[in-house]
Amino acid sequence: MPTNLPATDVVIIGLGAAGGVAALPLTNAGLKVVGLEAGGWLDPRDFAPDELRNGQRNWPQTVQKTAGEAPTVRATSATEAVQGGHPMMNAVGGTSMHYWAQSWRLNPWDFKVVSETTRRYGADRIPRDSTVEDWPFGYEELEPYYDKVEYAIGISGQAGNVQGRINPAGNIFEGARQREYPMQALRSSPFTDLMGAAARRLGWNPFQGPAAIASEVFDGRPPCQYHGFCNTGGCHVQAKGSTAFTSIPKAIATGNLDVVTFARVTRIVSDANGRATGVEYVKGSEVFFQPAAVVLLASYTYENSRLLLLSSSAAFPNGLANNAGQVGRHYMSHHQGAPVTALFDRDLHNWYGLPAQGVAIDEWADDNFDHADLDFIGGANLWAHTDRQPMSAAKMSTFGLVNNWGSDWKAFIMKNADRTNSSYIQKTTLPYRDNYLDLDPNVKDPYGQPVTRITARYGDNEKRISAYAQAKMEQWYLEAGAIKIIKSGPGNVMGASTHAYGGTRMGDNAATNVVDRWGFAHEVPNLGVLGASVMGTSGSRNPTLTAQALAWRTAEYLAANWRSIAG
Repeated sequence: MPTNLPATDVVIIGLGAAGGVAALPLTNAGLKVVGLEAGGWLDPRDFAPDELRNGQRNWPQTVQKTAGEAPTVRATSATEAVQGGHPMMNAVGGTSMHYWAQSWRLNPWDFKVVSETTRRYGADRIPRDSTVEDWPFGYEELEPYYDKVEYAIGISGQAGNVQGRINPAGNIFEGARQREYPMQALRSSPFTDLMGAAARRLGWNPFQGPAAIASEVFDGRPPCQYHGFCNTGGCHVQAKGSTAFTSIPKAIATGNLDVVTFARVTRIVSDANGRATGVEYVKGSEVFFQPAAVVLLASYTYENSRLLLLSSSAAFPNGLANNAGQVGRHYMSHHQGAPVTALFDRDLHNWYGLPAQGVAIDEWADDNFDHADLDFIGGANLWAHTDRQPMSAAKMSTFGLVNNWGSDWKAFIMKNADRTNSSYIQKTTLPYRDNYLDLDPNVKDPYGQPVTRITARYGDNEKRISAYAQAKMEQWYLEAGAIKIIKSGPGNVMGASTHAYGGTRMGDNAATNVVDRWGFAHEVPNLGVLGASVMGTSGSRNPTLTAQALAWRTAEYLAANWRSIAG
């Protein structure tokens, strides 16, 4: 039997990017919060700039849980699911410890894909098998929360639209923001200067992208040192704005947050009336029950759906909050595939630096361009960035010019180690009827529980975006002086990703969505869900900042409506 613990106001499952943000407005409002984190605390000594440890071996003290519960993957329900990787990690701060820290807002179009596409091009332009819906609110509703997170976490960037005033040094296509970023953008590099100049010659509008990385002293944290090695690693000077160094310590300082580490939640408990009563978790060899008036689930997209499906009861025989059969539906993994790699005839001075230190093009993102004569909707953000280390350079493509072994290969690598670059192209992905998450009937984690099974493939819309965006990226590279280009296909299977959306989608219609416009389950009024799993569209953007803005919004709503939600 579990050991019963003293009750708390709110229990948050997962203290990563979203849960770590939500803790701050809740504790500032005086609510008592218990944060359950499957990993432990890390400190700057864990973040040595070591490419072998960070990029190849990962952080062994943080990956045991994620490695043991990696989702299985298949393209369709007619194929066998195979074990896939898991890109996330467990630690206080979660994947905000080792992510690239690109911190984009969605564009206004991303909130109104159906209505805006219908208005501009006709309803028949929405792919027939897509389940995409408009969000229950627009960009303007989320903008104040974007702003709060940007200043709480510390985002560097160059605004392009402040209260309708357009600044061509920033993103001229972005939605209006109420004020500038709290810090200037990360500095450019010789390579991003080269690419920026090429874009301007093409008549495009390049700009330095936003990042949750300090470009100057901010809130007691030092600025970025630009030494690199944080592609898949943490920041040893704490310039990267992980919630472990920003919102979580501030929440602890209120005296209202109790962080429980190495706590593996196995079940959300509910009563016969359909209300959540708390959570069960394993710590070491002991099982505990943490009672709470409100439960906030913030364990990342795959685990959010999985934990709900595992938390069945008499009131919810098919999984908690799943009587409408919507848990796991409307899944999308961000369409990052189909990269373009270029070879130049000169050194690019691209050693070290960091992936968030880049130059962006938004001309071809979302609905920023006319799609009338195209066969897809949505688009892509083009991103050229610094960041090269010795091991990654040694694995570079030979562009078919020499063999991938022997003395010719060695000579090619030595000559061209600083002459290649691979772009990062983020593309719109839509949800489809046959793309979903469920429990694998055959594969179990070390605790004997089924892992998440991903059944998903990219649609024709996404593949057409890929081809279009690759052609634009090739044009950009060639204008910058590239002499050889390689374009890779997007593949078919939509596997596990750090940019995963859906499974607990947000919307006013309880028949097609799991949570309401405030992030609380339609079927379980005191259960909130945080993270990109509530997002209905991906945009051409990383999900983190939007997930954090939604988490802050849900937390503020909970604090303001405590009596009606907590019961």
